[in-house]
Formats: sequence, C-alpha cells, structure tokens
Amino acid sequence: MTTKRNIYKDAEHPFAQFIRIIGKGKNGARSLSYDEAYQAFSMILKNEVLDVQLGAFLMLLRVKEESVEELAGFVQATRDQLNFKALDVDLDWSSYAGKRKHYPWFILSALTLAKHGYNIVMHGAAGHTLNRVYTEQVLEYLGYSICHSEVEVEQQLQERHFAYLPLDVISPILAELIGLRNVMGLRSPIHTLARLINPFNAKATLQAIFHPAYRGSHQRAAFQLGYQNSAVIKGEGGEFERNPDAKTLICGIKNGELYEHELPKLTDNRSPIEEELNLAVFKEVWDGQRSHEYGETAVVETIGIALYTMGKCESYEAAMQKAKELWNTRLSV
Repeated sequence: MTTKRNIYKDAEHPFAQFIRIIGKGKNGARSLSYDEAYQAFSMILKNEVLDVQLGAFLMLLRVKEESVEELAGFVQATRDQLNFKALDVDLDWSSYAGKRKHYPWFILSALTLAKHGYNIVMHGAAGHTLNRVYTEQVLEYLGYSICHSEVEVEQQLQERHFAYLPLDVISPILAELIGLRNVMGLRSPIHTLARLINPFNAKATLQAIFHPAYRGSHQRAAFQLGYQNSAVIKGEGGEFERNPDAKTLICGIKNGELYEHELPKLTDNRSPIEEELNLAVFKEVWDGQRSHEYGETAVVETIGIALYTMGKCESYEAAMQKAKELWNTRLSV
C-alpha cells in the first residue's frame, strides 16, 4: 500500500480545507468563494491533490451543485494555465454531450457558418458516456480533421474556417477527470466548466446544458468571466442544438448585458427519434442529396441563434431569415 496518504498523519494536507468547506454537513457546509474555488482548482490542475481527495471533492460538488462563484473560479483557474496564442475566432462552440436520439444537427450548423467565412472553434470530449455518437467521429466521417495542437487549429481556421480541438489537447487533466463518468456513475462539475473554457478567447460563446437549472448558472458564470456575447440553451441531448419540438429559452449576454429570449415550439407533435444514427444518411443531408424536415429545421434555427449571438443580426427574426439563406447556399460557396 502506498504511504503517500500517511505522510499527512501529523499535518493537514493543504487541499483538505476545501473539502471541509463544502462537506461539513448540511448546517456547517457552504459553497466556496471565487478565490477559494480558484485556489482549489489550481491545485487540482497542478496535480497537487490525492486521488481520494479529488473523488470526494468532485462528488460533494455534484451533490450540492456548483455555485456561480465556484464555476467561475474553476474556469478562470483553467484559463490561466492555458498558453494558447490569440487567434481570430468568431465563435467558441462547446460539444461535450454526444447524441443518442437524434443526429448531431448542430455540427451542420457550425460547418455551414464556417463555409460562409465565420471562424468557428469547437471543442469537446468523446466517449465519457456510453451509447452516444460523439462529435469527433462525425467530423472525421465528414472529412474534417481533428486538431492536436494550436498550430493545427490556426491552419484549419485559415483553410476551412472551422477547427475541432479535443479536451485532452486543451487540458489532459480535465480530459482524465471527465473520463471518470463511467467510474463514478455520475457526471461531475468538469462537464459544466469545460463548456466555458473558451480557450482562444472567441468573440462569442455557445454552451448547452441538459438540466434547465444549469442554464442560469452558465449564463452568470460567463458574465462573471467577462464574456461579452454568449448564449446558453437546453439543447437537444445536451448539445447546443435547437429542439424544434420544444420552446427554447436562451439565457444570453449581448454586448456585456444579460438577457433572456424564448423561441416558440415549432412542431405540433413530438418528432420520432431515429431508429439508428446512420452517418451515411446524415452526410447525404449535408451534401444536399436527401432532405430531413426535423433535422434541417434544427440546423437553420441553431444557425440563427449563433448569428444573433455573434451580433451579425439585430433581431432573432432577421437571424433566422439569414440562417435559411446560409443553409440554402452552403453547396455553392
């Protein structure tokens, strides 16, 4: 048995204070302050905590749900340890959920924007939840490269206005932690904070959540981090994708000001889920060889939200009209 744990039998481990703060019972516990969250997560990123401490910390946070101050502190600690060069990125698009019931139509939204000259950086992690189709494999199927360095990101932006960067390139430690999903049986705060990293300081950011309660915390954390233009939605399957079968509440930031806007439900009945996610069918829609009413509606609506978030249109109505034009002309640009 390792003796690493035993060297602290006569003195408290520096990280113990943070576990105590959030784990001291329902009457004694409290959330971490921004500074405490920053310090705690900096230690985690520097590999200065024991495995048993890390597991306890992540699960205590999961049970109580992280506060806005904690989330902002975790994200800022992560951003401060990155050393990426500044790139001209219009939109940071996080993709961490994977898809199970519907095709990943949001990918076609991002690629359509890129075809029309908007610089999009998408980042995510694959395989942390079983039985899902992840962005990496879909992009490779469509002929897009997966970047393994910031140099490759810059090259892909110059060539195709689109780059996908896996989380394990952004932060190997975060990638390892998000992979604990199948060990713990639960998602951890890593799934939340990874969406907010914005590694290249894009002018606008998109984040999707699965549980509606997280919508406001993402919005307020982005605001505290100083993001000027951002949108958070309850996306289909947890990805940033408009679900035509439901109202979509957008919790956004527009030129540094918080706002909310609700888009109406677009269908009378719930659309059927796919029997299987056959990527050949998906590619045929992208190539204009097949139509898909639900999918193309989701694509256009998602493009519209992105356009408004980037400040390319003055209203959502104008953004949706422009989105239709971009989708309909994607094959000719």
